[in-house]
Amino acid sequence: MSEGPVRVEREGDVAVVTFDHPPVNLWDVSLATSFSSALDSLESDSPRAVLFRAEGRVVSGGVDVQEFADAGSVEGAEGLFDDLISFTQRVEALPCPTVWASHALTLTWAMEIALGCDLIVAADDCYFGLVEARIGLTPAMGGTQRLAARAGDGRAREFVMLAEPVSAATLYDWGVINRLVPADEVDSVARKLAAQLGAGPTLAHVATKTILRAARDGGPAAADAVTSRVAAELFSTEDLQGGVRSFLDEGFGKARFSGR
Repeated sequence: MSEGPVRVEREGDVAVVTFDHPPVNLWDVSLATSFSSALDSLESDSPRAVLFRAEGRVVSGGVDVQEFADAGSVEGAEGLFDDLISFTQRVEALPCPTVWASHALTLTWAMEIALGCDLIVAADDCYFGLVEARIGLTPAMGGTQRLAARAGDGRAREFVMLAEPVSAATLYDWGVINRLVPADEVDSVARKLAAQLGAGPTLAHVATKTILRAARDGGPAAADAVTSRVAAELFSTEDLQGGVRSFLDEGFGKARFSGR
C-alpha cells in the first residue's frame, strides 16, 4: 500500500512503514493524514511485527511550526495535542512487536513515535532530539514520559529541558536504544530484527507488552496484578500448545510459531 508520504508494504509477516516526505520529513497535515491511514491499515491487517523506517538524509527535521501557529488558542492547541499523542498511543497499542529504525538525525515527532515502539535500532553516528523548548513548548506526543520510563526521570528532564540533540551512542548507554550499528547497516539490521520477531509467538509478545505497560503505569504491583491472567490466556494459543509439544519431542528452540 502506498498513499501520500507514508507507505505500508508487507514483507512476509512483517509490515514495513516508511516515512518519505522530502526534504526532511517534517510533520505536517499531509504526513499526519497519511500516517493515520497507515495505522488504520496496521490495525485492520494484523501483521506479526511492524518496522518503522524513513527515507531521506534525515529521519525527521521536526515539525512544521506553522501547525502550532494555526492552533490559535489554548483550546485549539489542546485538541491538536490530543490528536498528536494519539499517534504514539496507537503505535504502542499495536498487537505485535514494533521496531523503529533511525539512520540519521531524528527530531521531535519521530523520536516520540520511536519511544512508542518496542525496540529501537540506530546509527552510531546519528543524533536524537526533543527540542520543543527552543520555541517555548514541551513535547506533546508522549516522548517525555516514555523517555523517563526507559532512561529515568532525571535523564528525561535533562534531555527535554536543555533541548539539545544527544548522540545515539549516549542514548544507547542510557538504555533507550537497543541496537547501535553503522549507518549503512541500520536498515538490514532492523529488517532482520523485525523478521525475527515476526516469526515468533506473537501473542506471547503481546502479553509481554501488556505486563510492561502495567509496570510502567503502576509499578511492579500493577504488573503482578495482570501477569497471571495474561500468561494463563496463552494456554489457549496454538503457539504455546505447539511449543510445549515441540520441546517435549525435539528439545529447546525447535518450535515454529504461527502467531495464533
